[in-house]
Amino acid sequence: MPAWLSDAVLYQIYPQSFADSNGDGIGDLTGVESKLDYLAWLGVNTVWLNPCFVSPMGDAGYDVADYYTIDPRYGTNDDLGKLVETAGRRGIRVLLDLVAGHTSDQHPWFRHSANDPDDHRYIWSDRQTEGFQPSPGSREGFYLPNFFPVQPALNFGYARMDDAEPWRQPVDAEGPRANRQALRDIMDHWLSLGVSGFRVDMASSLVKDDAGKAETAKLWRELRGWIDTAHPEAALLSEWAQPQVSVPAGFHADFFLHFGSSQAYRSLFHNGAVYDDTWRPRPCFFDASGAGSIADFLAEWATATSVIGPDGHVILPTSNHDFPRLVAGTRTPEQARAALVFLLTWQTLPAIYYGDEIGMQYQPGLPDHEGSAIGALADGHNRAGSRTPMQWDATDPEVTYLPPHPSPDRPNVADQRADPDSLLNLVRELITLRRANSALGPTGGVEIVNPGYPFVYRRGGEFTVAVNPSFTPATVDIPMPGAQVIGRGATHERDRLHLDRFGYAVFRR
Repeated sequence: MPAWLSDAVLYQIYPQSFADSNGDGIGDLTGVESKLDYLAWLGVNTVWLNPCFVSPMGDAGYDVADYYTIDPRYGTNDDLGKLVETAGRRGIRVLLDLVAGHTSDQHPWFRHSANDPDDHRYIWSDRQTEGFQPSPGSREGFYLPNFFPVQPALNFGYARMDDAEPWRQPVDAEGPRANRQALRDIMDHWLSLGVSGFRVDMASSLVKDDAGKAETAKLWRELRGWIDTAHPEAALLSEWAQPQVSVPAGFHADFFLHFGSSQAYRSLFHNGAVYDDTWRPRPCFFDASGAGSIADFLAEWATATSVIGPDGHVILPTSNHDFPRLVAGTRTPEQARAALVFLLTWQTLPAIYYGDEIGMQYQPGLPDHEGSAIGALADGHNRAGSRTPMQWDATDPEVTYLPPHPSPDRPNVADQRADPDSLLNLVRELITLRRANSALGPTGGVEIVNPGYPFVYRRGGEFTVAVNPSFTPATVDIPMPGAQVIGRGATHERDRLHLDRFGYAVFRR
């Protein structure tokens, strides 16, 4: 386990929307570099970049056509090297997004495979099978995609053979072996150039028909063993959404996310801003109604951390490029304050999605752009609403990757830096407090004082945190928890802690 990871405050950057250095409307690596002073001021020390490799952008970069070359829209390999070096001088590490389970249909590997029946880097069937796509080359048959048809699944084998599906290959077949070696080579290339690790996209999807993910876990443990020897300071973070499975499978950390069987993240933040038939229709905890429950989150968190122990971490994000922002639907920046106090003082690694620190708003109704729409737009989700340009100031560039928020009152960095009472300055204050006190980090203990409204918990025997996401004021009986170091709308009298609507407080003994 890299020692630095326990102190990480992650910041996710969607590169095409973060900072544009050349005026072409698309953010780039030089733009990211130009904002490193801002990130250092904010206090984040680990940046995760969404995919920036060569891609036809059928899925905004998750359809990789060359794992070794930066896409020209973002700059050059040298630009990435310069970004990593400049960030390092400011105490900021850079993680890349590794798309491990599929490539673009424009990748040379796939073009070769589509014309060579003896190539098994991808999964091919000789007959039409549900979900498979017709060959675009001289090779007869059909290939299996991941997610979109333009993303052919790399062949890491099947955990179970089936006579009715003769195209299945075991995990130790030639094609799967070649792909495992390719993953190692790609990671070695970028780690040797100074990158500090990877967030692995769809990490659980590699081996197919893998009940319990046993073979997929074996694959990642093999790669983790190599990383521990060749690059012991590198970190592997997974998009698995089951930390209790992914960390024993070889990852250093995993996210609570909005998909899969986990309800932890949805129970906190999913407020119906987009339709989700996997979440039962009831208010989330950080909903102004005050009708939610923290119980689902606490139960999953307790299970995950008891399994993981000291061997890894759970990551809790503000949002991400696939899910509505923290400020979405009816949730306002004022209401988001309590949520950010919780995120930055809980016993996880926090991850801030660019713009959430100023309360940028999810924008529904945008057009599909570079594969942003999932499902029919009538009942699906257009991810473009979470990918709009970072709001640095009140001006609009002439050209932008996606339409900026139309409101003249939209939040921006420049105004909030100048306002000591802004959401941005609250986030900065929380990060400063967290990084200065290990009791607020992932290794500090946690004790639940009141699992309701207000939600009250102690960290490391030193701090007491109370948040009230509800529109209704809330009171709880509790002895004086110490001096208030951060807070709004919080008072303590006669052993009773009172929080106004959307109130919060951090006390220190």
